[in-house]
Amino acid sequence: MNRQQDFDVAAVRSIIAERKRMAGAMLPILHGIQEKVGYIPSDAVPMIADELNVSRAEVHGVVSFYHFFRQQPPGKHVVQVCRAEACQARGADALAGHAQDLLGCGFHETTADGQFTLEPVYCLGQCACGPNIMIDDDLHACVGADKFQLLVQAKRGA
Repeated sequence: MNRQQDFDVAAVRSIIAERKRMAGAMLPILHGIQEKVGYIPSDAVPMIADELNVSRAEVHGVVSFYHFFRQQPPGKHVVQVCRAEACQARGADALAGHAQDLLGCGFHETTADGQFTLEPVYCLGQCACGPNIMIDDDLHACVGADKFQLLVQAKRGA
């Protein structure tokens, strides 16, 4: 019995076909799938393995090794908190704790209402003005608890 796919299989196959001949094709394929689908569906792993002539375990190993790749659909908004040393020196640990408390979820988790996925990121390139976060595609610098709360409230209303 075939179960219903929860992602665009044709789009995934197209991404694999477009990139499979690239040198080091696995990472470009995975990035393309996550960009299109929002995560790496488990059903995409055998498709990638077959086309690249590698084991499913190898594909899964790459997906699970890199923190960037999600294995579950993200929330409506993705909140990334920089965990690099420069931001840590400027208060990112306290911000991370506040973010987890405010959202009610840990890193690599999604809020119960499906609105936010919280992820660590290791450098957003704004080291002099940390701690930094990214919400969806918007970069925010010098983020403290109050600013974080305002940014989240604005997204909840969006």
